[in-house]
Amino acid sequence: MQRRVRKWALTASAALLTATGATAAALPSAEATPATVDGATVYQPIDGFGISEHFGRAAIMNGSQGLSAQHQREILDLLFNRTTGAGLSILRLGIDSGIQPTDPGGPNATPKYTWDGYDKGQVWLAQQAKAYGVNRFYADAWTAPGYMKTNGTDANGGTLCGLAGASCASGDWRRAYADFLVQYAKFYGQEGIGVTDLGFTNEPDWTATYDSMRLTPAQAAEFTKVLGPVAAANGYKLACCDSFGWTQQKAYTSAIEADPVARGYVTTHTGHNYASAVDSPLPTSKRTWMSEWSPNGTTWNENWDDGSGYDGFTVATAVNDALTKGNVSGYVYWYGASTGATRGLIQMDGDNYHVSKRLWALANYSRFIRPGAVRIGATTGDANLRLSAFRNPDGTVAVVALNASTTATPVSFSLRNTGITTGTATPYLTDGTHGTARQPAAAVSSGTLNTTVPARSLVTYTIRKQ
Repeated sequence: MQRRVRKWALTASAALLTATGATAAALPSAEATPATVDGATVYQPIDGFGISEHFGRAAIMNGSQGLSAQHQREILDLLFNRTTGAGLSILRLGIDSGIQPTDPGGPNATPKYTWDGYDKGQVWLAQQAKAYGVNRFYADAWTAPGYMKTNGTDANGGTLCGLAGASCASGDWRRAYADFLVQYAKFYGQEGIGVTDLGFTNEPDWTATYDSMRLTPAQAAEFTKVLGPVAAANGYKLACCDSFGWTQQKAYTSAIEADPVARGYVTTHTGHNYASAVDSPLPTSKRTWMSEWSPNGTTWNENWDDGSGYDGFTVATAVNDALTKGNVSGYVYWYGASTGATRGLIQMDGDNYHVSKRLWALANYSRFIRPGAVRIGATTGDANLRLSAFRNPDGTVAVVALNASTTATPVSFSLRNTGITTGTATPYLTDGTHGTARQPAAAVSSGTLNTTVPARSLVTYTIRKQ
């Protein structure tokens, strides 16, 4: 959903924390909160974390509104660099009618595709992301071309002609639309970008004044059976259905799961966080992604914790909930960088840009929880301490602690079944004065990590075996 809605110097040196005087690696007191990380308790696999730059934002990043090459590179580093930035690993591409904007003469006519190799900057951005190591590209359509729909235009909803309840004088466009989507992905292949995941609808339960298309859960399941074989034959995974709310997505997932043919074609179930937040898993054993969200807000906001509802703490809470309540394998924020009163992670402003703490809220997860990781058990009796833990493919364990308390919280982590009894834990802190800033390492001894999580902060501990 398209929302209406100082240059950054990364602090990497260890520093004193908040007014509590504690550091993220400080030894706790005798009253430390006990917490357990248990590698024998296994939850969902992790595909990664990402963003989109649809609706021309990629072109702005590429300099269409005066952003210099130097600042362009700095923004790319902030988003994709695994050492100094967020280390994002998924890029969501927006498909519009651009590759075939006019009716070729009916659904059975030879398609008249056009391709400019740029796609409003998205090809360039995908190539840049690939250079950083990104290899998960999710191409998703907001709508079929207008001439394929009941309302004859890209905007304002309408339904794909040929689906049950959507007959049109122009005929049945279902297979033509499937071919259209696959051709889009093939064009990216020509540019060296391997689209991995393909979606045919975005917010099918929301009528927008811009690109949009309505589909019921039954119609989504129906079209899955048309696109599924075509996508599979060309090596693309099918994703559905990007409902505008997580609760609303459950109806789409249920409809697909109830159809054995449709169920076999969908690899990933995707939902958004606007109309309803992630509060429980979707009704499927397949992988699920929270595939688009940014918080509501009317002004640009760079703050960590101001109670606005669109600060960094809000985003950190949403990511934590999606991972621990929804068991999502992927988390795709909306805009990485945009303009004006954006709730994106970065605001582009001519040849200037500004960084929100929302970026670092996401980076504390995305930089350290890598594709191929698996979420493992992380529990505590302290309701203010929101924990998640992950075993990465390289054997490291990432423990993320979001402290909602107004006071620092000493914690004693017991590391069970992780293979790490002796080692080091390096904390990375985000709060009002730090942005994923490395802190002094703490020792792991006899399978125990003693530490203190500062008040109203987000700390990721990367734990390595000695």
